[in-house]
Amino acid sequence: MTPERDRTAPTQQGALELGDPRPPVRPAPARPEGRVVRVVPDVAGIGRRFDYVVPARLAGEVTVGTLVRIDLHGRRVGGWVVEDDVEPVAGVEIKPLARVTGIGPAPELVALADWAAWRWAGRPRTFLRAASPLGRVTALPPPSSTGDRIPADQGGSDHRVDEVLGHERGVLRLPPAADRLPVVLAALAALPPDGDALVLCPSVGQARALGGRLRRAGRPVAVVAHDQPGTAAAAEWARAAAGGATVVGARAGAWAPVPRLARVVVLDEHDEAYAEEGSPTWHARDVVVERARRAGVPVLLVSSQPTLEAQAWGELATVDRSVERRGWPALEVVDRREEDPAAGMLTEPLAALLRRRGRVVCVVNRTGRSRLSACATCREIVACAACEGPVVQPDDDVLRCTRCGTERPVLCAVCGSTRFRVLRPGVSRLRDDLEALVGEPVDEVTGARGTDAPTTRVVVGTEAALHRVPSADAVAFLDLDQELLAPRERAREQAFALLARAARLVRGRAEHGRLLVQTRRPEDVVVQAALHGDPVRVSEAEELVRRTFRLAPFAAVADISGEAAPAFVAALGRPPGVEVQAGAGAWRVRADDHRTLCDALAAVERPPGRLRIDVDPLRA
Repeated sequence: MTPERDRTAPTQQGALELGDPRPPVRPAPARPEGRVVRVVPDVAGIGRRFDYVVPARLAGEVTVGTLVRIDLHGRRVGGWVVEDDVEPVAGVEIKPLARVTGIGPAPELVALADWAAWRWAGRPRTFLRAASPLGRVTALPPPSSTGDRIPADQGGSDHRVDEVLGHERGVLRLPPAADRLPVVLAALAALPPDGDALVLCPSVGQARALGGRLRRAGRPVAVVAHDQPGTAAAAEWARAAAGGATVVGARAGAWAPVPRLARVVVLDEHDEAYAEEGSPTWHARDVVVERARRAGVPVLLVSSQPTLEAQAWGELATVDRSVERRGWPALEVVDRREEDPAAGMLTEPLAALLRRRGRVVCVVNRTGRSRLSACATCREIVACAACEGPVVQPDDDVLRCTRCGTERPVLCAVCGSTRFRVLRPGVSRLRDDLEALVGEPVDEVTGARGTDAPTTRVVVGTEAALHRVPSADAVAFLDLDQELLAPRERAREQAFALLARAARLVRGRAEHGRLLVQTRRPEDVVVQAALHGDPVRVSEAEELVRRTFRLAPFAAVADISGEAAPAFVAALGRPPGVEVQAGAGAWRVRADDHRTLCDALAAVERPPGRLRIDVDPLRA
């Protein structure tokens, strides 16, 4: 019989005696040899950072911003090095980096991504992706040769921008028909010999067009656009990162590499295309303003209707009143107050405009064939038979409920009639009506119908038509009241932006541009501002409303929604200086400034589940 072992005697490290409840003692991982870097993985839903050791073979290739591949939870994923030569967490086994993928964002953009994650309650991964090339970049070309700088008299503008270019925070109000190129050239002419500029446009198409014009003017240009991933896009990104070129981009261009940044220019600052619709809802204007502040360089915001945020931020400069008025087209207001509310949209002034020679774009922001109908027999408003919600007619043979999604044939639920009277026609129905009126084909343009430019003389569509048609002789808004009375906080500002976009399309009075507006609110401040070419009327009215109701820029606001919103709001509590209001399935959080608001949001750990935090909501 083997004698019983003394349980108090020392045993080999890591061994576990029978019946001993203690876990085995494992040796602590030794500190890795070589540099340790911190990596943000390119994986949705992971907010942590992980430490990795840099193998000797990669030591010369890794720095802050480098794109790498790492082993994470049994799979290999991409990531960004965000900290270099860090002290590793004690007691944690550290794996080596698998390999280097290529060059990524510069260290200052990595730091800016952390700020943006705080500012818009998101994760740095979102912004690091925006700051990275769409294709692989392993080396940079030689810097572009700037050549001779454009003299001030050649780059100068007839809009007297010299004064505003002298401000660190410049805001320039130009009429819609004014060409922006002279302003950009004037800004480039004022650059120091070793500096480059970053120029933002509302769309990729406009950025490419501006880049082409600058090249023809003799400027080295890199157009950093996120619409065509691959070799060409990576080459433009590398050209920008090499330095010596004017960098032009759209919203994502706010994160483009500009190693010698000396000035930022934002064209059409008011355009909502600069705001990201997805979460986090970051705004390119605010990103470049913070980027320029950190770099100590001036910013110029150019707009036909500078937002209240821009006016509160910088020094406003304007052109002569007569110049501004001529830069707006002639506006014809069709007063429909005396007409039957059920009357159609094809008024006599519209018919007269369509009979003129030239291209006409008709705008109404309603897709499908009908957004509201009534039975022609019993006159009942068509509603959903299941939930009594509003019903739309997306095409000829179906009715669809916008609340529950129930579909049924085009049939009255009360009397069974198949004859309907359209009270609010959509774009598809209006296309048929316009074709019958003008006796020629009419193209339909909506956001869901491709990207090709229409070819017909008369075009009807949503506001997407204002971006797809390169130029027109006239633009007609068939139902501006839909925009003026939209249930949105910025409805007037957004309606005026549509008129300004249309004015850019048809040009000013000197080019005989024409706008036609059909409305039952002819005295509305938006209509009067466009009629007189005076954006101040809208900004003054908006400022009064926003101050009264504590809206941006006179307060910092965030809307919180999603299945995880109740848990998030419960964890948020009522921190000092923060007001929380409950709504229909959403919460509004308000503070006097963004620091108070964003600190409060950043202090809450995200609960599991879908969560949307919309900081500075534009469409609320």
